[in-house]
Order: sequence, then structure tokens, then C-alpha cells
Amino acid sequence: MNKFIKIIIFILLNYSLIFLHVVKAEEKIKIGLLVPMTGSNKNLGQSIIKAVKLAVKDIDSNLIEIIPKDTATKPNQTLKSAFELKEMGVRIIIGPIFHESLTYLDEMKDLTFLSLTNKTLDLPKNVISAGINSTSQLNTIKKFLKLNNIERTIFLIPMEDYEFEIKKGIKDSKIKVFKNYVYDTEPTKLTKQIEEITKYKIRKQNLKDEIYRIKNSNEQNKERKIKKLEKRYTLGGLNFDAVVIADFDENLKSVSTSLLYTDVLPKNKYFITLNQWFDESLLNETNIQPIYYPSINKNNFENYKKKFFNEFNEYPTHLSLLSYDLVGLVYYLSLKTNLSELNKLFKKKNSFKGKIGIFDIKNNKINHRLNFYKIENNKIIKIF
Repeated sequence: MNKFIKIIIFILLNYSLIFLHVVKAEEKIKIGLLVPMTGSNKNLGQSIIKAVKLAVKDIDSNLIEIIPKDTATKPNQTLKSAFELKEMGVRIIIGPIFHESLTYLDEMKDLTFLSLTNKTLDLPKNVISAGINSTSQLNTIKKFLKLNNIERTIFLIPMEDYEFEIKKGIKDSKIKVFKNYVYDTEPTKLTKQIEEITKYKIRKQNLKDEIYRIKNSNEQNKERKIKKLEKRYTLGGLNFDAVVIADFDENLKSVSTSLLYTDVLPKNKYFITLNQWFDESLLNETNIQPIYYPSINKNNFENYKKKFFNEFNEYPTHLSLLSYDLVGLVYYLSLKTNLSELNKLFKKKNSFKGKIGIFDIKNNKINHRLNFYKIENNKIIKIF
């Protein structure tokens, strides 16, 4: 009798384990999505929602359930929507997009948020910045500097909130910096600061002094020498080999123009900037070419744009590609553990290959392995 009971218990235990395994295998992967669905940023939110739907379609798993909620780009609404997702059994959330929306999310301690922001400072402990942060970009620039034996690199950093993100990226990436300069983006002040940084007035005076000296000398061929000097704007070397302009859009163009004005030219010094998302307006800025920058995988991005357009008859935003990849990342990690334990995998060392590139995960941080490009002769050229 005892032997019979043991056999029955053994069978029941094994059946239970098989049943639990099946339940786990069929467990729904609920992913919350916090994006603006109303307000001034609703179009961005809609683009991200479509990208997430496209990711689910490409993964081709009926286990993934996406639950979008509106943030209205307001911290209070973001918190309210996060609470609603928690009540629905969600434990991991893609979003919100903007750093300002993260304000109250530390109240939701049992939720993990994969925010699309590229800012990494002052984040709640349960928020992971998934954007293309400064450390990822400077790691890539560091690689380029090393490959080209560039020793003296100065940084031009705008006097804005992002200044501290850049300085943190410099520290975390351990990139070799010759000198940092923080500039005012107001045009008049900017030009004056660039003149001081490049010692423009001294170099200009050097040229005048040299022309004057030759004129009053007994040197041979002095007319030819003077004629050659008169074609120049300054005289004297600069104490740097490359300049990293940590800015974007019109500010980037203003800083570059100020450098040109002070006779610092990209044919003599490396002009490097941050991720410009393949801004095509830079193709027309021939006077600041070649200009170099880190970014995501361009071929993947172009293919994604075509796929998105074929599906929705519109082109995607840049951030939508990141949200597309984050669905894949969550699905990939969910195959490794229970959903309730998913947050622990962001503390361990993991890697995931997405469309953007490779995601490196460790200590609740995500860094991206990026490519490096230059714009020259009106073309975007991949360096590595």
C-alpha cells in the first residue's frame, strides 16, 4: 500500500511540474507602453505605438501583449497611467519618452521602466535610460581617436542641462580630453568665446607682424613671401588636433561657423560631433566637411524606414526604432526568466542585438555599441 501511494505521489508531482512548465511557457508577456497619445507630442506617441505593433508582428509570438497608456507629456498623468498598468498586471514598461515625465515614477517601485530618454542623471532607481546616451557616443568617438592616433582633443560643450550629461559621459567613457570649454549659445557671446579658445586675435596679429617683418627685411624673394602670407587669415599653430562639438542642429552649425571664422578648418583639424540621426541638412554644409559623428546602424535604419512605410504609409520617427528594439529586448530577456524576475536581468551582464546595434546591459544601465560616420562631399560615409 505504501509503495502504491508513493507511486501515485510521484506521478502527481511530475504532472504538476509539467503543468507548471506549460503555464510558464504560455504566460502572457505584458508590456506597458507609456507615450503621449494626447497633447503636442501625440504624433510622436502614435509613431512609437505603430513601431511597437510592427515589432510584435515581426517577432510573431501571440504571447506578447502591448498595453499603451497616455502620458500627455505630464508627470502626473504619467504616474496615473503607470498605476493603471500595474493594476493590469504589468511589470515592465517601455517609456516614458521625456526625462521630465519621470518625476514621480520612483513611487512605483515594483515596476521597471525602459525610458526612451538619453539622459542618465537623476533617474529614479526603477528607471533605465535606453536612449543613445553620451557614454555610448563617447565610447565610439574614443575608438575613432585611438585608431587615428589623435592625442589632443578639445570639447566644446553648451551651457545647458546637457552639459552635465556630457561631462558624465567623458568620465564614464574615460576618453582622453585635452581641455573642456563650456560656451554660451547666444551668438555674440559664442563668437567671442571661440575667438578666445582658438587664440584668434593673437594668430591674426602674428600674421600682421610677420608681414611687417618681411617687408622691412633684406630677405630674398620677400615679395613672393608676402603675397603668399596675404592669402592667409592667421599665422601660428593651434594646440589641439580635434574638436568635439557637443551640440545639435542650428547650434552645431553656429559653433562650426565660428570656428571657420577664426580660421580653424576641418581640412586641418578633425571636426567631430554627437549623434545627428543622419541629419541630411548637414550634407549641404560643405564648408564644415568632413565632419564625423557616432550613430546607429544606417543600413538597418533605412530598411526599417521602408518596412514602416510599407506597413503604415508614413515614415517613422527616430525614437520609434528604439521602441521597436526594446520590444525585442524584453521578449529576449523574458525567455531567460519569469516575468516577475525580469528586472533582475538588467542588473546582470547581458547583450542584445537590435536594429540600432548591440545593447550592452549591466547594473541597470544600457549602453549602445554604435557605428561611426563622416559627412564629406555631400555623402554620409561609414568609417566603422
